[in-house]
Amino acid sequence: MNYILYDGSVRDSLLPFTYTRPVADIRIGILTIREKWEKYLGLTTTTLTEEYLEEKFPMVEMERNIMINASFLPTEKLVEMVRELREHQAIYYHDEIVAFYTFETQEEIDFTQYTSINYNEELIQLRNTWDIFTFNEQAIKHDFKLITEGRKSEPIPDTVGCIHKENIFLEEGVDISFATLNASSGPIYIGKNAIIMEGTSIRGPLAVCNDAVIKMGSKIYGATTLGPLSKVGGELNNVVIFGYSGKGHEGYLGNAVIGEWCNIGADSNNSNLKNSYATVKLWNYDTESYQDTGLQFCGLMMGDHSKCAINTMFNTGTVVGVSANLYGSNFHKTFIPSFSYGSPEGFTSFKLDKVDEVATRAMYRKHLPYTEIEQKILHHIFEITKKFRD
Repeated sequence: MNYILYDGSVRDSLLPFTYTRPVADIRIGILTIREKWEKYLGLTTTTLTEEYLEEKFPMVEMERNIMINASFLPTEKLVEMVRELREHQAIYYHDEIVAFYTFETQEEIDFTQYTSINYNEELIQLRNTWDIFTFNEQAIKHDFKLITEGRKSEPIPDTVGCIHKENIFLEEGVDISFATLNASSGPIYIGKNAIIMEGTSIRGPLAVCNDAVIKMGSKIYGATTLGPLSKVGGELNNVVIFGYSGKGHEGYLGNAVIGEWCNIGADSNNSNLKNSYATVKLWNYDTESYQDTGLQFCGLMMGDHSKCAINTMFNTGTVVGVSANLYGSNFHKTFIPSFSYGSPEGFTSFKLDKVDEVATRAMYRKHLPYTEIEQKILHHIFEITKKFRD
């Protein structure tokens, strides 16, 4: 059977992160959503996404296909139900389609002709950007079991102070010494060749992905994920970093989601709580208006390739688009459009030749090329986001 992950109706509510990737490639927990599905299925998947992303994330369609709504995180039971789908059957969670069986020749699907199969247990669905950090604790715990079950951790050095050592798992090549790992609140997973420098204090749940670096004296807690080749320092609380991004110095980041190829300057901070203790409103690209999250704690959402200078201040509930370049000593406004260049005193558009130049250098530092495909994607996003900069 051929499995295809599709973006679904929530794609625009997950912007700016889905400007540069399908919903399936959002990281939550230890793995991306795609990696979770593929680990369960034992097969690779392809993607039905926006046309401008298709060259990087192609779809392979076969005679018989099962389409999976990528906003849903898999469970063992759900995957079993997906495997058992037959012609003209669809799985529903409440009123939302989770998966359905289709043929290559079907151009339009009449779901009134499908047999509905209801999934009655709890499922995690990402419907909004803040769901990524809100559900990260559950996702880390789930992924930890999925990845480590039946396996043995690499030895933890004697210089590392551990609480609930049975909930700590180190992959091969981890470099850690004179750090504190407290897994009493949730598991701690440290991926291949990750580096945890001296004096770091960690309270789980925590996911440190392959080749990530935690610098000396860092304080990390509150269900945090550090994606591959990310580098962090300072204080982090309930943060998801997709990968390849840096927050290498002091400063606070809390209840936040950071995309790929971002950089947070030294002593930069985000607020995650209003002085009034009211619930936080956050910019929603789908409605093009501010939406009440219902959360008291909500910090920074930063899209891919965005950067900020030292001592940057982000207010509670700030959304930064793709490839913004920010500086200045005052609080920035709470919605910063993609390709904005400037300070709280004013912005201009970040010129595309400079965008390409910065992206090339940033990716080269991680030994990856800024390809023509990547360039086309960023240039397309520049065009479709012009209305927010005007």
